Amino acid sequence: MPVRLVISFTAEPGKAAELAAAMKERCLTSAKDAGCRQFEVFQSVLDPQNFALLELWDDPAALDAHAKLQAQRPPLPAGLRQGGGEREDYTYNRTR
Repeated sequence: MPVRLVISFTAEPGKAAELAAAMKERCLTSAKDAGCRQFEVFQSVLDPQNFALLELWDDPAALDAHAKLQAQRPPLPAGLRQGGGEREDYTYNRTR
């Protein structure tokens, strides 16, 4: 069953543009991982310091494999993001 992740995070003050650029590269890389249907970051129009990352994976195994790959990749540059963000996992059941 597909798994949807919604991750909210905030840029450090004055670092939103740098964080957006770093996330663009991460999205391009992660979107190529096996089982990835979506890996996109969105920046709030009301508060550009706020971001939402939407991920969609074929199944929990694909997400687990991605997590192992991600642990081997370079982290985001320090000082761009506040904390670790908030993550929610959903089973994906399209309603339209």
